[in-house]
Formats: sequence, structure tokens, C-alpha cells
Amino acid sequence: MGIGASIFLIALGAIFAFAIDADLGWLNLNVVGWVLMLAGLAGLLTTLYFWNSRRRVVAAPVRQQVVAEPVAPVQGDRVVREEYREVRRPGSGYPA
Repeated sequence: MGIGASIFLIALGAIFAFAIDADLGWLNLNVVGWVLMLAGLAGLLTTLYFWNSRRRVVAAPVRQQVVAEPVAPVQGDRVVREEYREVRRPGSGYPA
């Protein structure tokens, strides 16, 4: 229902139950007011319950794994294994 609608029902029910003194004969406005207040209170409690249950969810622990980069073997002053990458720019004349 939502908090706003629940508070509206509670307020409307309080107005019917306590502020209006009318005799309709077939409809007792005091009873209507109490029913509206109880419905608003029930809606407010269920809304708050679902909000609290949604906040209690605990995430699983995150596992972190450290990966070391492979080290290239060095002989003297030069690297034995070198990586070669070819970078092509778009529109450089190569067929698609």
C-alpha cells in the first residue's frame, strides 16, 4: 500500500471517527472511521515490515584473487621473449 496511503487512511478514519457527528441512519460513521484507521495501520505495518526485510539481505563475501603477471626471462641485458602487437588504425587502407 505504501506509507503515504496508510497515513492518509489513518487520518481519514480519525476524521470520520472523532470529528464528524452526523446521523445517517443506515451508516455509522464512527465504525467507518475505526475500520479505515485499522486498515491504514495494517498497511503501514506491512509496508514497514517489507522495507526492513529488504534491508537485512547480507551479500556473500567477495573472494579476491591476486594474479601476478608473468615475468619475461632476461639473459644479460636483453629480454628473451618479446611481445609483438600489430595495431591497425581504422581507415588505413586495409580491406574490411
